[in-house]
Amino acid sequence: MHHFDDSTTRAGAGSPYDSTTKAFDTPTGYTPLDRSTVDNAVDDDPFEDERKKFGWTVGPDLGLLGLRAVLGGIFVLHGLQKVFGLFGGPGINGFAQSLEKMGYRESVVLAWVTGITELAGGGLLVLGLFTPLAAAGLLAVMANVIALKYKGGFFGPNGVELELALAGMAFAALFAGPGRAALDYNRSWFRHPLAAGFIALVLGGGAAAATFFVFR
Repeated sequence: MHHFDDSTTRAGAGSPYDSTTKAFDTPTGYTPLDRSTVDNAVDDDPFEDERKKFGWTVGPDLGLLGLRAVLGGIFVLHGLQKVFGLFGGPGINGFAQSLEKMGYRESVVLAWVTGITELAGGGLLVLGLFTPLAAAGLLAVMANVIALKYKGGFFGPNGVELELALAGMAFAALFAGPGRAALDYNRSWFRHPLAAGFIALVLGGGAAAATFFVFR
């Protein structure tokens, strides 16, 4: 049976163990395992989040891009009709007269507000910039239109089929967010779509209620 001399294995005076190199200078002693290199190789930073980074998801992001482009484009065209009278639109004065016939007060101011909301909201939605506010503004406009037209039924020229479809698309964009193909990417409201959507919904709902109940 092989024995080791105590003097070679006990740290202290005369010990062959070198604390600097962490090794024995004689072949008869044990060399302690240096775990610092092992640990560092496994985990350099114990606080680092090693989960896979959430990157581009082609399907949902392309779908949201298409939703924004179609919905925003429709409202941009409607805004151009109301504000500038393009594409056979009534212009501000014609739209204000229509609002006045519907029972709205301050019709010229509301015509400007509605036209700018549709034009700017649609443009921002296409770009994916300030998406929650843009979607909430467009949803507020559609809520007022639906409130005025719902007695005409669902189908037909006086129905609300188209308005409900546009409102549903705006609601989807409000809470789903713009996707990664947008200027909103990685902003705070992009990272917290539920909270941002809820806040924007409250603001849009308040604006829609004020327009319908205060200015009529």
